[in-house]
Amino acid sequence: MEWLSLVLVAVLSGSSHIYVDNYISDVYFKGRNAVSQKLFFAIAFTVIAVVLMAISGFEVFNFEPKVSLLLILAGLLASLAGIPYYRALEIDDSTNLGIFIQIAPILFLVLGWIFLGESISPIQMVAFVVIMMAPLLILLTTGKRSRKVKLRAIFYAFLYVFVGVCGHLIFVKENSSDLDFVSEIALILLGKGIGNAIIMAFKPKWVKRFIKIYRTSRGKVLRPLLGTFIFNLMKDFSYRAALVLAPSAALASAVSDSAEPIVIFFMGIILTLIWPSIGREKLSKKSVLVHLAATVLVVIGIILLQMPV
Repeated sequence: MEWLSLVLVAVLSGSSHIYVDNYISDVYFKGRNAVSQKLFFAIAFTVIAVVLMAISGFEVFNFEPKVSLLLILAGLLASLAGIPYYRALEIDDSTNLGIFIQIAPILFLVLGWIFLGESISPIQMVAFVVIMMAPLLILLTTGKRSRKVKLRAIFYAFLYVFVGVCGHLIFVKENSSDLDFVSEIALILLGKGIGNAIIMAFKPKWVKRFIKIYRTSRGKVLRPLLGTFIFNLMKDFSYRAALVLAPSAALASAVSDSAEPIVIFFMGIILTLIWPSIGREKLSKKSVLVHLAATVLVVIGIILLQMPV
């Protein structure tokens, strides 16, 4: 049952990653161009990728060029997904984002149907509707003045998930027991580093923004950045390892997808109560009940998605 422990680590790391990112966006970047922190990640991911390649004895050079390029592409897509991700964080809170991104399982099935010829059962169609009711519930219980903001957040969350799912599908397709796992992760991280570097090269104003934040904070911004970077690495390693070790990738994905919205919901409440600078959630009775109902809808929908066709 090692894979189950790995899924738990991935869920906790991924949930923590969202809250720390939200803290960095609000406190240091004041909701403006938080994507600028990609300059830090361009360097960090590249350095870690090279270190992992060295640890594995540069096994990556034994990979077929096509496999290596596709794994790097998977990482590059993950870095591109960060642009709408940070935009969503700038305009909405962590709990809402955690619910909005649960459309990922739907996209997995739809893209599998389009590109792999996989079938979609009637019960899975019902699951689509149930999951989509979650963001709709949040939208309808929001004041009219705030609905446009919520719609934008949902749109950015969709873009983030869509690009990320494409990258994840590449990993699942190219992953093989014949390939060195550490080297695979190294190539994905290298792709993230390259992707972030390309983004910053095309957006020099984001480079200036990060340098300004670094100077005005006297380097203190590096502390939470290092924290979210570590959470990111933990999620990457543990989740992808769980996909390899689990009886099936679908089972690992189902457990992770079902647990994540629950963990995000309760983590938001706990952090806001004991560490409000990180939690930063609204704990009014209405807000808590709405988020609880939305979380329940997402979990039910994901469970329905995993039912046998």
